[in-house]
Amino acid sequence: MAHIVTLNTPSREDWLSQLADVITSPDELLRLLDLDQHPELLAGREAKRLFALRVPRAFVARMEKGNPDDPLLKQTLTSQDEFITAPGYSTDPLEEQNSVVPGLLHKYLNRALLLVKGGCAVNCRYCFRRHFPYAENQGNKRNWQVALDYIAVHSELDEIIFSGGDPLMAKDHELDWLLTQLEAIPHIKRLRIHSRLPIVIPARITDGLVARLEQSRLQALLVNHINHGNEIDDDFRAAMARLRKAGVTLLNQSVLLRGVNDSARVLADLSNALFDAGVMPYYLHVLDRVQGAAHFMVTDEEARQIMRELLTLVSGYMVPKLAREIGGEPSKTPLDLQLRQH
Repeated sequence: MAHIVTLNTPSREDWLSQLADVITSPDELLRLLDLDQHPELLAGREAKRLFALRVPRAFVARMEKGNPDDPLLKQTLTSQDEFITAPGYSTDPLEEQNSVVPGLLHKYLNRALLLVKGGCAVNCRYCFRRHFPYAENQGNKRNWQVALDYIAVHSELDEIIFSGGDPLMAKDHELDWLLTQLEAIPHIKRLRIHSRLPIVIPARITDGLVARLEQSRLQALLVNHINHGNEIDDDFRAAMARLRKAGVTLLNQSVLLRGVNDSARVLADLSNALFDAGVMPYYLHVLDRVQGAAHFMVTDEEARQIMRELLTLVSGYMVPKLAREIGGEPSKTPLDLQLRQH
């Protein structure tokens, strides 16, 4: 008779417990990383009043102890630079605070963006929605139904984008309900999910979620938000393998961030790590000019130079499109890589 060996390993279903066990104190985060003797880092603790610090322990485990310049830490740690009021920056850089119905943005002709949930597993300091009025756009069935009614009568829509916050903060049964409603609208062909949860808490990719996406009549795409190769670990790779097997198209978009990934070599390493995990580089966005994040800005010409170098380091299919989003425009705006004539 064969014996079944039960391994004492964490369940893929434990994402909610990981979500509840996050670090919200800058002092605790620095203490865990042996960085609590750095006064310049501690000086930024009060920026949590502007935008709360929130980072899961699974993500902290990938940060390098004793390194104040760790690229994952820089994305999540409060900074005194967030208090700087920068000219040309705003609290609504993409002009999103006029939704067509609560929680639904119809920014582009054929696709609409549903803000499924307002919260995130991790608060990224460069977030362009750090000032968004989520209280007026709450992710609940009442608002979702109003959004679905709008979607149903706008036949020009063929793709719905789940966004947030982070849409995967919704539980599996909530996503199942939303999927069922969308599947009943004949002109909707595709569902695109934009999320940072699979990288910060890979356990969020549950068996139930994978199975539901696999059985859907909608073409499912997952756009990860990953900025540095150090974010990618074995748990993430395993989660992506399961989604890929289920027929989900896997993409990634990044933000070009000063001090984090503003180097062609770092971006090449990221593209290679993504491709090895079965994820295609999709977009590299220049920073949205949101108030509180100006210290992350990389200029357009610097961005173009980085991209020209990146083209020499990786195959063309591993080069993301350099673009910016401009409020009110009907699409993303690509940044031309041609050298400027002087």
